[in-house]
Amino acid sequence: MSREFPTGLTPPDWLVRNLRPQRAAPLSWAALVRAALGMALPLAVGLAAGQPAYGALASMGALSGVIGDTADAYRMRILNIAVPQLFGAVGVTVGSLVYGQGWLTVAVVTGIALVSGMISTIGAVSSVSGLLLLLNSVIGAGLPLPGPWWLTPVLMTGGGLLVLLLALLAWPLRSGVPERSAVAAAYRTVADLLTVSDSGDGEAYDRARHTVTQSLNQSYDLILARRARYHGRNRELTRLLAQLNAITPVVEAAPAVRLAAKPLPPEVPAAVRHIADAIETGYTGPTGLRLPEPVNETGRAVDHALRHVAEVATGPDVDPRGIDDRLGRPAALGVRTARAARNVVLSANSWRYGIRLALCIGIAQALVSLIPVPRSYWVALTITFVLKPDFGSVFSRALLRALGTVAGLVVAATVLALVPRGWWDVPVMLVLAPLIPALTPRGYGFQTAAITPVILLLSDVLNHQGTALLLPRLLDSLMGCAIALVAGYLLWPESWRTRVGDRLADAVADTAAYVELAFGGGGEAGAGGGEQGVDPAARARMRRRLYRDLSTIRTEFQRALTEPPPTGRRAAAWWPLVVAVERIVDATTAARVRVRHGAPPPSRAEVDQVTLQLRELAAGVRESETLIAVRTDLTGPPDSVLEPLRQEVAAARAIASPH
Repeated sequence: MSREFPTGLTPPDWLVRNLRPQRAAPLSWAALVRAALGMALPLAVGLAAGQPAYGALASMGALSGVIGDTADAYRMRILNIAVPQLFGAVGVTVGSLVYGQGWLTVAVVTGIALVSGMISTIGAVSSVSGLLLLLNSVIGAGLPLPGPWWLTPVLMTGGGLLVLLLALLAWPLRSGVPERSAVAAAYRTVADLLTVSDSGDGEAYDRARHTVTQSLNQSYDLILARRARYHGRNRELTRLLAQLNAITPVVEAAPAVRLAAKPLPPEVPAAVRHIADAIETGYTGPTGLRLPEPVNETGRAVDHALRHVAEVATGPDVDPRGIDDRLGRPAALGVRTARAARNVVLSANSWRYGIRLALCIGIAQALVSLIPVPRSYWVALTITFVLKPDFGSVFSRALLRALGTVAGLVVAATVLALVPRGWWDVPVMLVLAPLIPALTPRGYGFQTAAITPVILLLSDVLNHQGTALLLPRLLDSLMGCAIALVAGYLLWPESWRTRVGDRLADAVADTAAYVELAFGGGGEAGAGGGEQGVDPAARARMRRRLYRDLSTIRTEFQRALTEPPPTGRRAAAWWPLVVAVERIVDATTAARVRVRHGAPPPSRAEVDQVTLQLRELAAGVRESETLIAVRTDLTGPPDSVLEPLRQEVAAARAIASPH
C-alpha cells in the first residue's frame, strides 16, 4: 500500500522538474548504430595496429561527432558534425602546445574560453563549435597526449569524420526525404490543431498550437538553411517552401474556427492529413478532396485555404518567382557569417557570457595549478558543459551534472572492475556508445550518465589507471560544479533572475505592431480593411515571428521553473500572461481572416484603442517585477470583428498589468 510523503519530506517542485525525464521522440535506430560503429571501430583499429591509445583518441573525436549528430537533413549533418570538428582540431592543437607551461597554460585556456563563450551565442552550429574548441583545448592542455603535436588533432578529427561518413551513407538513396518528412509532419500538426480548434478544451488547443509553431519553425529552418546556398534555383526546395507557405492560411483560420465555436466537419482535418501523405511520398496529381459546402465566413476561409493547399502541394511544378519566404529570404552564407562575426564583437550579451565562462575556466585552471589535482582537466570540462548558455539553467545543469556523474561512475566502476582491458573494450563500447543518443533527449542528467563511463573507459585506455580514476573524477566534477555555481551563477544576478517578463513585454509591444499591420499598416483601416499598401508576406512574417518569439518565451518559462525559489516562483507568476498574449495574437489573426472573407473591417479608432492598451501593458510589464491586476476600459461595437480581441486584451490587463 503506497503512502504519501509527510509534508516536510515532500521534494520541492523545482527539484522534481529537474529530475523528471523529458519527453522525447521515438528512438532513431540509425543514430544508435552510427554511435556504436563510430566509437567502437577506431578502438578496434587501434588494437589491431598495436596502438590502442591512438584508437582511443579517434574514439574521443567520434564522441563529439555523436553528440553533434542531431540533424535530419543530410546537408545539415555536414554542418553540424564537420564544422565543429575543425574548431575541435584547433582547440586540441593549441592546448597541447601549452601543456605543462604553468601560468601560460592558464592564460591561453582562459583566452580560448572567452572566444568560445562569445561564438557560442551565435547559433546551434557555432554553439557546438565553441563547445568543442574549449573542450579539446582543455584536454590538450591537461592530458599528456601520445605522438607528435599534429597527430592528436588528425586522429580526433578523423574519428568525428567517420561518424559523418556513416551519417551520409544513405544520402544517395534518401536525398530530400528528411525535408519532405518535416513538411509532412508540420501538415499533420495542423490537422491535429483543426481537430481540437472547435472543442471546449482550451489547454488542448494551446498545446496543439504550440506544437504547430515548433513544427513550422523546424521545417522553415531546415528548408531555408539549405535554400540559402541555392538562392531559389533548386526546384525541390522551392516546392517544399511553397508547400510550407500554403499551409499558413489554414493555420491562420484555426483561431477563427475556435472563436466561432462551430465544429468543423471531420473531412477537413482528414483532408490535411491526406495532403501530408502526398507530400511525404512526393505524389503529384489529383488529390480527390471531397470537402463539404461551407456555411459561414469561417468555413469559407478554411475551404478556400484547403483548396489552395491541395493545388500547391500536389501541383506538378512551382514557379520560384512567385514564392515569398515567410521568414524572410536568408542571405548568402558568406554574408551571414560576416554579419554574425560583427554581431558577436559588438554584442554586450556575447561579451558578458564570454567573460563569465572565461572567469570560471580561469579560476579552475589557476586552482589546479596551485593544488595538485590528478587529471585536473576534468574540472574545466565540467564547467564548460554546465555553463553552456543555450543548454538550460546553470543551477539545474550543475545539479544534474553532479547526479549524472555519480550514476555514470557506478556504470564505469562496474566496467573497469569486471571487464579486462584490451579487445573486451570493443564490445563494451558497442553497448555503451548507443546510450548517448538514446538518453540525451531525456535530459542533461541522463546524457551525463551516458557520456561519463564512455569518457572514463577511453581515459583508462590512455592512462591505465583502472578504478583509481573514479574518485578523482567525482571530486573534479563536484569542484567544477561548485565553481560554476559561485563564479558563473551567484555572482551574476541576471543569471538567477527570470527574463520571462522582459521578453514578454517585447512580445506584447510586437503584438501591438502586428495589430496595426493586420488592419491597415499605418493607413486608414476603413473600407477594404486597409489592404492597400500592406504586403501580405510581411504580415505573415510578423505573425510567424510573433509565434516563434512566444514559443521561445515558453521555453524560457519552462527553464525558469527549474530554478530554486524565488526565481522559479516569480517565473510561474508570468504564465497566465504568456497564455493571454498568445490568445491576443490568435484573436488578431482570426479577425484578419474574417475581414478577408467578407466581414466588415474595423474602424481606425478601434484599432488605435487596442494598440494603445497593448503598448501600455507592454510598458507596465517592462517596468515592474510584480504583477497587479488593474481595471481597463475597452469598449466598441459589439458586432465588430475586433470584439473578441478587445475581450482578450482586457483579460490580459486584468490578469497581469502592473502599475
